[in-house]
Amino acid sequence: MEQEVVRLRCQRIGCNATFTDDDNPEGSCQYHDAGPIFHDGIKEWSCCKKRSHDFTLFLEIPGCKTGKHTTEKPVLSKTTPSPKKPISAPAAAMATNLSSKESCPRCKQGFFCSDHGSQVKQPAPARSSASQGSSGPRTKIVDINQPQTCRNQGCGKTFKEKDNHEIACSYHPGPAVFHDRLRGWKCCDVHVKEFDEFMTIPPCTKGWHNADPVS
Repeated sequence: MEQEVVRLRCQRIGCNATFTDDDNPEGSCQYHDAGPIFHDGIKEWSCCKKRSHDFTLFLEIPGCKTGKHTTEKPVLSKTTPSPKKPISAPAAAMATNLSSKESCPRCKQGFFCSDHGSQVKQPAPARSSASQGSSGPRTKIVDINQPQTCRNQGCGKTFKEKDNHEIACSYHPGPAVFHDRLRGWKCCDVHVKEFDEFMTIPPCTKGWHNADPVS
């Protein structure tokens, strides 16, 4: 009789993967080793200085450290936002442009992004009247057997469309609230002081898995 394999959940910030004691090589875990900073609507990882205005995209910023998975919760040091330094307009525009082209997942997928919403967009080429009359809304074609990652807040699980149904996903419809050093979810009115506690607040809503981030 085969012994059941026990899979454990990694507790490092930014990982949340499952693993076994026999399959946990060095470098298999990618995580953040310092806590986040929330200031003036900006979410920033203090360890790597990566930031975003959008909370969902902030949680998708890949970890800057690698190591082994662990079930021990990290002890995060208290962090405070650094004082703002004046940035010239050309430098700010260049930094925004580079960020949008190289690292912003929302811009790469063609969604509106609050970080780069002020960019000048190139005008679309004019279409003939024939093409305008025949074009309609584009339909996304999805392989029902292709594994996808759910983008609902608080879920993040991998699923296949053939197994998706109206109560497959447990998530927070949101929004996330950060106010007076409290972190929580408006949808279920639960607020805590520590970020690692916030990340473990159980989802309050059931629904369909969704692989497309909310724009």
